[in-house]
Formats: sequence, structure tokens, C-alpha cells
Amino acid sequence: MPLRDFYLVLVVILVWAFNNIMIKLGLDEMPPLLLTTLRFVLVAALIVPFTRITRVQLPLVLKLAASFGLMHFGFLFIGLNYAEAGTGALLVQLGTPFATILAAIFLKERLRLKPVLGMLVSFSGVVVLAGGPTLPGPLALTLLLLSALGWAITNLLVKTGPEIAPLTMAGWLSMFAIPLVGMGSLIFEQHQWMAMTQAGWRGWGAVIYSAVMSSILAYGLWNTLLRRHSVARLIPLSLLTPVVVVLLGVLMLDESMALNKLIGGALVVGGIAIINIRRLKRAPVRGAPAGGIAPRQK
Repeated sequence: MPLRDFYLVLVVILVWAFNNIMIKLGLDEMPPLLLTTLRFVLVAALIVPFTRITRVQLPLVLKLAASFGLMHFGFLFIGLNYAEAGTGALLVQLGTPFATILAAIFLKERLRLKPVLGMLVSFSGVVVLAGGPTLPGPLALTLLLLSALGWAITNLLVKTGPEIAPLTMAGWLSMFAIPLVGMGSLIFEQHQWMAMTQAGWRGWGAVIYSAVMSSILAYGLWNTLLRRHSVARLIPLSLLTPVVVVLLGVLMLDESMALNKLIGGALVVGGIAIINIRRLKRAPVRGAPAGGIAPRQK
């Protein structure tokens, strides 16, 4: 992986990590599905009027609205309402082995010893980190695991589907996700209008940050990187996210810095180093995807 792409991955990780903190703060003022719906409304409003999709791209966008909009984000926001920010980030990292397994099954991507070893070391760090926060109840735990699975399925769909510009994809999947998540809010939540009118910087700050920084910037970059690199090579880097979330939790949410967090963070970073340091030294020739599937021509 070229150093440029590695730095882009780090930017994505930082944005995602802070997004967990912002969501947790926003949930103090708005119910989870309402917050998710408002996020998608803002993303769609900023992008859809200026973009178009084709009939070939429409089935992929509809699938992403379900896997990414409803399954990943809808369940994530609900789960975070009943779990610590760090716990949610850790459990969603189970999307990494989910995605790697799905890629091996459906994309026939070969799992070599070194990436598997690095992923196991990194994932062991996630397990150690998970020993710190209080685990949520069965419902929240199930929702967070389903959110992780939705993230893995989304990566697979993006990798195998027709090419769509990242911003276009984010805008249109958000538009089709609005009725799915919004209907859930109408059925399972109450006092939505009161929550919106009484929300302060936490609630609306979470909506704006989650929409602009996470949906538009971070996932736009992530989808671009998925076109350049194999799923097995790229996905393990996301294991850095819970490390950053734990640090931000200490700084912003007064969470403790326990020994298990330090050990777990070191394992996560060490596993990622096993997977990627050699590849950073051997950057591919410009224009040639680094071990991934070549982007489809328009």
C-alpha cells in the first residue's frame, strides 16, 4: 500500500473514532433512530441534488441502503444508546473478521499466513480491550454485532458492485435509507419533534459531524480505497479505530485508562504492523491497484 493511501486510512480512522464520541453525546438529546434519520436527511440534501445514478447502479444503492443505512448505522446508534462508546467501537470491529471471511468465500481472495497472523494478533488486542468496559445487555450486544455484520456486507457489496463515485453513493444510499430508518423511528420512538426543538449543540453537532465528516468525507475516502486494495489487506487497518476511541473516551468522557486498554492497544497496532509495514516499503507502480480488483471502466 502506498504511503499516501496509508495516511488516508489514518484520516478515516480518526474521523470514525471521533464519530463514536459525537454519537454518544448526541444520544443524550435525541433518540437513536431519529438521530440516524436526520443524519441521512442531511447527507442526501447535500449530495443528491448534484448527482445522478444509473439503472445499473440502482440495485447496488438499494442494497447499501439496507446493509449500511439500516443495518450498520441504525443498529449502531441504538446499540450505543445502551453501551459505552468504547464498547460499541470494539464490538463493531468484529466486522473485520466478518468481512475477511466473506471476501474469502465470495471474492475468492486468498488468505496468506502473514495477513492471517497479523489479523489474529490485532483481533486479540480487541478482545483484551473488550475486557475493560461493561458489556451491554443481550439486545444491545445483538444489535452491535448485527451492525458489524452490516458493515462487512457493505464492504463486499462495494467491492463487487458497479462503480459509483463515492459521494454519489453516500448521497443516494442515504436518500433510500431515510424511509427505512425513519419508519423505525415513528414506530419505536416518541416525542421526535420535541427532541429536535430542544436539542442543543450535542444533538445537532452529532447530526452534522456524523453526516459531513463520517458519511461524506470518511466513507467517501474508504470506498475509494476499497477500489484500490483487497478487502483482506485494507480491512484490518480499521482495527485502529477502537484504540483511538478508547483514548478519546479517556480525554472526553472521563473513562479510565486501564492496563488492559494499554496492552490491547499495543496488540492491535502490532498486528497491523505485521500486515502492512512490508507493503508500505513495496509501493505498487502508480495506476496499478495494489492487490485489489481493478476499478471498472465507466
